[in-house]
Amino acid sequence: MSALKLGLKLGCIADDFTGATDLANNLVRSGMRVVQTIGVPAAPLAADVDAVVVALKSRTIPAAEAVAQSLEALKWLQAQGAQQIYFKYCSTFDSTPGGNIGPVTEALMEALGCDFTIATPAFPDNGRTVFKGYLFAGNVLLNESGMQNHPLTPMIDANLVRVMQAQTQRQVGLIDYKTVGQGEAAIRERIAALRAEGVGVAVVDATSNADLLLLGPALKGMPLLTAGSGVAIGLPANFGLQPSVQASQLPAAAGLQAVVSGSCSLATNAQVAHFIASGRPAMAIAPASLMHGQSEAVVQQVLAWAAPLLKDGPVLLYSTAEPEAVKAVQAQLGVAEAGALVEHALAAVARGLVGLGVRQLVVAGGETSGACVQALGIAQLQIGPQIDPGVPWCHAPAEIAGVNIALKSGNFGTEDFFSKAFAVLA
Repeated sequence: MSALKLGLKLGCIADDFTGATDLANNLVRSGMRVVQTIGVPAAPLAADVDAVVVALKSRTIPAAEAVAQSLEALKWLQAQGAQQIYFKYCSTFDSTPGGNIGPVTEALMEALGCDFTIATPAFPDNGRTVFKGYLFAGNVLLNESGMQNHPLTPMIDANLVRVMQAQTQRQVGLIDYKTVGQGEAAIRERIAALRAEGVGVAVVDATSNADLLLLGPALKGMPLLTAGSGVAIGLPANFGLQPSVQASQLPAAAGLQAVVSGSCSLATNAQVAHFIASGRPAMAIAPASLMHGQSEAVVQQVLAWAAPLLKDGPVLLYSTAEPEAVKAVQAQLGVAEAGALVEHALAAVARGLVGLGVRQLVVAGGETSGACVQALGIAQLQIGPQIDPGVPWCHAPAEIAGVNIALKSGNFGTEDFFSKAFAVLA
């Protein structure tokens, strides 16, 4: 059966694995049947679904590689008959002046033959709002939120028009909150005016879900959308779909429980501290301990520690650290090598935990999630119930013994996230 007959409505390309589940979660909650793939599938789409989210690990790789992977995903989605393409990035617009958001956006526009698209990372449910083109995280500007200390993509400017303009050859404009508040007709009129001025990408204000729902109808028929996951809540209605409880049902949970955390965000640091304060067992993996070929030995030590404890409830294995500690390791190894060293070790820990019988696994951090999912050989995820905004439980198929896995973006979730996540599956 061809994908055109299946009626694939939305084809999504996400630049990291947690971002992919974040987007899939919003689509499922708004009524779409969704499959998330890990990387670009080798075979045609077999499931009868409304949307496919192709999860890439392209946020922080060289821009040329990110473009190549994104174009490969686009080609596959087009072959499945996707009616609209959605390029999804983080709600904190994680990027550098060299990309990868701008270069990937431009490449997708060229491949699709479109001269205009929107850009907005707004996700009000998680405190990410855009006002007059400035991105806020909670009550502060992005560059005052802790993101200025991100080890790979430090965000030192909250003005998204400036940030995007530094990454693209196309002129960048703004659709402000006043226009959005007037609804579909005003938004479409503003788009037409911007296009006439030669603007190719428009940052869009959104301070509430109501704004995103007003924006949604104006995006109907636009070949390419670029956004965080928030815009997704206004899209299913364009295809005549309504929310459905059945869309998020997963097989019954079983097996042991564990958390693997590699994010160094403020939110994840607080979640690690809360888990430890609750009295649950936790073991830190110091990035410096992985140097000089010691990674394999450290992984075996961690697994030996965890093995007798798992029967009594969830354990936490973490490399999460304060920004100063992260920078000290980076100074010795370099940013990329330090990050890769930790990711590979945590991925080996995740694989070992599953070998010990863990079937409910929380992974914190986008890069860490990508490494762990790849190490576990997961090719596809079924999206289940939401734990916190942007973070659902997912189910990986039986070839790895039916693991339930939650991939949490570093900045997402309440302080008690690690503890309450398992209660959702109980």
